[in-house]
Amino acid sequence: MNSSRQKYLKAFNRLKQGVTKYGPAPHKPVLLLSLIELIEKGLVTNNQFEVNADLVATFKENWLLLVPTMHQPDFTQPFYYLQSEKIEGQAYWKLQPNLGMQINAHIKSVTRLSETCAFGYFEPQLFLLLSDSNSRASATAMLLDTYFPHSKARFIAAKKHGEGYLHDQEDFVLNESEAKYRSIIINTEEDVFVRNGLFKKLVPKIYNNQCSFTGMQWSSTFGHSFVDACHIVPFSQTHNDKVTNGIALCPNLHRAFDRGLVSISADYTILVSDHLIEKENHTYTLKGLVGGKILLPNKRIHFPDAEAVAWHREHIFRG
Repeated sequence: MNSSRQKYLKAFNRLKQGVTKYGPAPHKPVLLLSLIELIEKGLVTNNQFEVNADLVATFKENWLLLVPTMHQPDFTQPFYYLQSEKIEGQAYWKLQPNLGMQINAHIKSVTRLSETCAFGYFEPQLFLLLSDSNSRASATAMLLDTYFPHSKARFIAAKKHGEGYLHDQEDFVLNESEAKYRSIIINTEEDVFVRNGLFKKLVPKIYNNQCSFTGMQWSSTFGHSFVDACHIVPFSQTHNDKVTNGIALCPNLHRAFDRGLVSISADYTILVSDHLIEKENHTYTLKGLVGGKILLPNKRIHFPDAEAVAWHREHIFRG
């Protein structure tokens, strides 16, 4: 273990960095620190690092804590170019494209990258090494000492107290004080990508992973959830990814809601369109939901926004 650890630490200490007018590009060490952090948090246990809100937000958070220069925090750049780093002639980071797709060049759009790339992964021996807490600690300390000695103390303090970009974005999506977080709401593509991913994760969570119309709670031992985060006013209309513009619905009701066949009254009563055609004596008829109250989150600040619900009734619902 020690000889393998030293081999990889040596490689991490000699990353190839682009030369810019602001100094060596810090992208690769920030990405490595972010990948290690996901393992540390238990968010990645299978050596498959998906391009999702957790990874992109962790990269952005670490960048803001560590990089004082004018370099641009482009996550997609190191995610692709880390493949050029090798040990004994072999790359220790690789990308797995989705079925029928190829990744032969740097994909600059994080959304497009997430659609094209199934996941990135470490060489198996390296992932096994980073699964060990002592090795993770050594790798993290070495990366901080080598590339960010002047930012190290701030980074460690922020992580200890749970402060930073990811925390602020989560609080914004959860409808915390707008004034407090106004400065972090910057609509770069990566910011929008992160908030959209947090919306999809946090809306089911505040409804206890239950469909707000039926109370159904579906998941699997593989970690899949079958409850969707549904926008009340479409994202394309307002770019609003706060949980107050969302409700948790099972997939069939999500489709019905988006198509105006169900809606919600001002007092959170379920409405069903007269245009709905269904087998009315079926156990799971939607018309059987009429007049029932939707399940609501525990905190009032997470309740569906009254104006958003009214907009849906006026513009989408086909009463």
